[in-house]
Amino acid sequence: MREFQHKILVFSVLFFCSAFVFSQSGKQKELEARRIELSREIQQINALLASNNSKQKSEVSQIEDLNHKVSVRENLIKVTNQQANLLTREINTNQKQITANRDELTVLKDGYSKMLQKAYKNKNKQSRIMFLLSSTNFKQAYKRVQYLNQYADYQKEQADKIKLKTIALQEANTNLLVQKEAKSKLITENKKEQKTLEIERKQHEVIMASIKKDLNKYTAQIKAKQKEAKRIDNQIDKLIRDAIAASNKKAGAKTTTKSKGFALTAEAKALAADFLGSKGKLPWPVEKGVVKLRYGKQPSPVDRNLTINSNGVRISTEKGAKVRAVFNGEVMGILKPKRSNPIVMVKHGNYITTYQNLGKIFVKTGDKVTTKQEIGEVFTNPTTGETILKFRIDKDNKTQNPSSWIFKM
Repeated sequence: MREFQHKILVFSVLFFCSAFVFSQSGKQKELEARRIELSREIQQINALLASNNSKQKSEVSQIEDLNHKVSVRENLIKVTNQQANLLTREINTNQKQITANRDELTVLKDGYSKMLQKAYKNKNKQSRIMFLLSSTNFKQAYKRVQYLNQYADYQKEQADKIKLKTIALQEANTNLLVQKEAKSKLITENKKEQKTLEIERKQHEVIMASIKKDLNKYTAQIKAKQKEAKRIDNQIDKLIRDAIAASNKKAGAKTTTKSKGFALTAEAKALAADFLGSKGKLPWPVEKGVVKLRYGKQPSPVDRNLTINSNGVRISTEKGAKVRAVFNGEVMGILKPKRSNPIVMVKHGNYITTYQNLGKIFVKTGDKVTTKQEIGEVFTNPTTGETILKFRIDKDNKTQNPSSWIFKM
């Protein structure tokens, strides 16, 4: 029983001292994982830019690169600040805990010292025997024996408390030193990132100043690219509509304006369910890459009054990068638009993944493909050196945000 009580005491003290640390460390781990992810993305951006820095990029492309770098670096600084602030709160809490532990330890030691002095004065056996013999009856003698045993147990318990409080205090001091060192490293890293960010912002200002001198020309170029992108999107949309109509006709369903979805076989339904079950966990369509343009409506980096509507994402990758199917499926079609590079479309039940701007194609319509199977190679612009994959996901005839489907996009 005595051993059990001792274990309960040890567990209680250690749990009390560790609970807060565990709760905070979880948040710190989450922030640290995000910081590492952003740092890796910046390294990828720099590596991709370095691989084609000898090429003549347009000023618009340079602005896009800088915008992306600045955005990622700002997020990195924000996350690092959050880490530092969290550490500050942890340090403050730790310092309060150390002070409380010291105060409690002082009280415990003082009480234990007085208790030992009293015990020392009454330590000889004769005093204990006389204490028992002076009892007026057996019941009183029994109670006095119990008291002596309880007092001895209390002495032992106080000694254990002092020992555990001392250990807790030492651990708190150690954690505090570790936290202060971690905070110092984060602050140093943040200062370095702030300096780099200022350099990138100045580069951005210089290029934008040059663009603004002839803004109408650049705006016209962007509008022309948007028009071309819309033309290709329309071809992709038509191929999807035709495939939906064909599936409904094959299934014997009436094709009406309301028939917006694929008529699926049992096998196709199972494949679609598996695809949906992998949402947020699908692999990237290229092994290495960073997203230069995200899904949806967004202001142009050159003219903020101009809106860009993106039905997918643009991924910057390395020269010779192979395009991978993100899931099992069947090649639904291969488009070769005029004035543009080939497009491969893969069907996964009633989901379609589209891979645009390919230089080489390794599959043909009707081929069965598996997850991460190479289906082509991304085209590299010989003038700018850029290797950009355009990637989109559709459910029936409605586009989806690839970032919601691809792992950590």
